[in-house]
Amino acid sequence: MNTNSLEIFKIGFFSIGILDILDILIVTFIIYKLYFMLRRTHAVQMFIGLLLIVIISFISQTLGLQEMTWLAENLRTVWLIAFVILFQPELRRVLRIMGQSRLVSIFSKEQTNLVVEEIANAAIEISQRGYGALIVISRKLGLKPIIETGVDIQSNVTSSLLVSIFNPRSPLHDGAVVINNDIIAAAKCILPLSRDPNLEHRWGTRHRAAIGMSEKSDALIVVVSEETSKISIVENGEMMIDIAYKDLLNTLKNILHYGMKKT
Repeated sequence: MNTNSLEIFKIGFFSIGILDILDILIVTFIIYKLYFMLRRTHAVQMFIGLLLIVIISFISQTLGLQEMTWLAENLRTVWLIAFVILFQPELRRVLRIMGQSRLVSIFSKEQTNLVVEEIANAAIEISQRGYGALIVISRKLGLKPIIETGVDIQSNVTSSLLVSIFNPRSPLHDGAVVINNDIIAAAKCILPLSRDPNLEHRWGTRHRAAIGMSEKSDALIVVVSEETSKISIVENGEMMIDIAYKDLLNTLKNILHYGMKKT
């Protein structure tokens, strides 16, 4: 099938085919989705400006206006660089939203499995070394206020890094580590303590903070007791105590995959 057989109609010297219409629809959809995600941010004004420059460039090329085409293309390059530099937070938000799609989540399961293994390995090593630990795994509800109480990390999740953070000699060992979107977002975060009067008196501050965090969010929390070296998982105000490595690994994978809720 040649290109002409795909032609639908002509407008002057323009030949419009099925692929052209498909191309226009895809670009229109992308622009609409970007505008929809940026519409409540300051970035939307620059996005509209960049879009206007692209339109002017297209018209100039179509009409053969060489100087206007040169000017529009150079402005487009400068505008695009400025857009990326000035609006990094908004662009990260757009990428995060795109990463929450079902198609992307299929490919991210393997990454999450690796992260779960690193957390489980870290918990075991921390337990064996007699350290304490408090690891918060963010799910559907955002934990931005909690992350902002800590020290920004933004690093890949590795067991060695987690063990280093919770080393008693580390300035970051107090408080909690928050893992968001398979990244260590922050350390030394302050969690809300549970005010439940029915909690057993044997629970210390670390466990009460884990329960308090689970009561106010859908986060999954891994706790390593400094006193007993036992590992616990806390979810929805409930605590699973003294979990072995295999059970810890399976429980984390099951909770985070079946109803995995990303921020």
